[in-house]
Amino acid sequence: QVQLVESGGGLVQAGGSLRLSCAASGRTLSAAVMAWFRQAPGKEREFVAAMRWSGITGFEIRYADSVKGRFTISRDNAKNMAYLQMNSLKPEDTAVYYCAANFGVLLYTNENGYDYWGQGTQVTVAS
Repeated sequence: QVQLVESGGGLVQAGGSLRLSCAASGRTLSAAVMAWFRQAPGKEREFVAAMRWSGITGFEIRYADSVKGRFTISRDNAKNMAYLQMNSLKPEDTAVYYCAANFGVLLYTNENGYDYWGQGTQVTVAS
């Protein structure tokens, strides 16, 4: 069974930065499609970023338009970790952020494409 645990959330001023971490256990992440989603109060969970190893062409990475240029998804297979570096944070980035994984071959931007989820970490951006 795969377990994902997020950390790194907190309170930050607008314009600040945070780095979220996702620690995996139970299975190596090297073959996984890793993703970050977020859910703001009163809203549905939404896609933030995802990445997968696509072989000789390298990593396939996608971002939501709302975070493109500000957020960076990465992974460290040796540590079995995934990360989300968030810069230039805005109050509208306030949400619970979730790490997710699937061990298929496709990168999904829909939450239904992911089988494993962390418990979430709160990010609050003050204006």
